[in-house]
Amino acid sequence: QVQVVESGGGLVQVGGSLRLSCAASGSIFSVNDMGWYRQAPGKQRELVAHITSGGSTNYADSVKGRFTISRDNAKNTVYLEMNSLKSEDTAVYFCNAKIRLGAYSLRDTNYWGQGTQVTVSS
Repeated sequence: QVQVVESGGGLVQVGGSLRLSCAASGSIFSVNDMGWYRQAPGKQRELVAHITSGGSTNYADSVKGRFTISRDNAKNTVYLEMNSLKSEDTAVYFCNAKIRLGAYSLRDTNYWGQGTQVTVSS
């Protein structure tokens, strides 16, 4: 059984900062690509940032220069440091992890966290 659990959301003022964390736990052989997505009310879920197991990253244009994704492979944890927050960053943030369940698994299994609310007030 595998769990992916986010934490760190909350209410912050425009220009403020938040740090999100997401930990994968359970019967895991390896955690490969990890990412953060967000979904605002009435909008589709969108990719915010992505990081490979080797540390390569990519970001949505809307967050470049403000958000930083990082990971601790020993803890199967990914982080999202969010600075200079804007009201349009308000959304539920979801963690995604592609997990290899066993040494002989042929492919990764896709897991989502339950989401954490980020609200940026003006």
